[in-house]
Amino acid sequence: MSPVADTILHSMNVMQPPAGAATDEGYVTPDGRKIGPVLMDMRHITLRFGGVVAIKDISFDIREGEIRAIIGPNGAGKSSMMNVMSGFYVPQEGEVWFRGAKRPPMRPYQVARQGLARTFQNIALFDGMSVLDNIMTGRLTMMDASLLSQAVWWGKAEREETWHREKVEKIIDFLEIQNIRKTPVGRLPYGLKKRVELARALAAEPKLLMLDEPMAGMNVEEKEDMSRFILDVNDEFGTTIALIEHDMGVVMDLSDRVVVMDYGKKIGDGTPDEVRNNQDVIDAYLGVSHD
Repeated sequence: MSPVADTILHSMNVMQPPAGAATDEGYVTPDGRKIGPVLMDMRHITLRFGGVVAIKDISFDIREGEIRAIIGPNGAGKSSMMNVMSGFYVPQEGEVWFRGAKRPPMRPYQVARQGLARTFQNIALFDGMSVLDNIMTGRLTMMDASLLSQAVWWGKAEREETWHREKVEKIIDFLEIQNIRKTPVGRLPYGLKKRVELARALAAEPKLLMLDEPMAGMNVEEKEDMSRFILDVNDEFGTTIALIEHDMGVVMDLSDRVVVMDYGKKIGDGTPDEVRNNQDVIDAYLGVSHD
């Protein structure tokens, strides 16, 4: 081989990132899934409530197509971070970037129109409404028929609702809740309510789906079902997912990358294996005192 060819090949090898390493374009997971560029970028986020610092100078990103977990002990600031991501809280310091643009302060419905949807730690459904009608509320930001046509269900409103209902029926089939579609949500057991809340979030067709403790209060079988649906949503819809979860087994099985918070600070960020072996993370979960 000529010296010139050898030099070219050497430079190509130097420039090639190792398998699984993230670049600006993304990375490939160990199971062969292609993860894209950054979708949401949290830059130096600080959030205070009076004199209490809930989040202190935390940065991390979420890439297109990945499942990104946010974990930490109780009181670590995880839900506060998700509230910043979803627009419920505006941080005193730092920036939220979404799809390549800095996001100004917005109301939650404006954030939803950008392509974000979420579920809540405490179920937030309408108990007196049917499963179908609850899921239909996830389509509200996409409806633009006039109040008059909606009131008489005529013309554009009729066509619009028919189209949205077809979309919702597909989600109902996907989550295997056809047999309860007309049941009032208040009559459902807890695990099915969680599934309905997931369905409502999916009805918004989000670019980023945020799940706040989706397994909380579930038995083993319900957790297995929810884990399967989360993986299927990511795989079949290509939906990027950010989740908060206390069940470490679930987090390690589902997530591509994990960010760990403790007392409002970031103490770990990486793959499940990297986080599992991080001494700061181990100390936080074992309750080692902070000096």
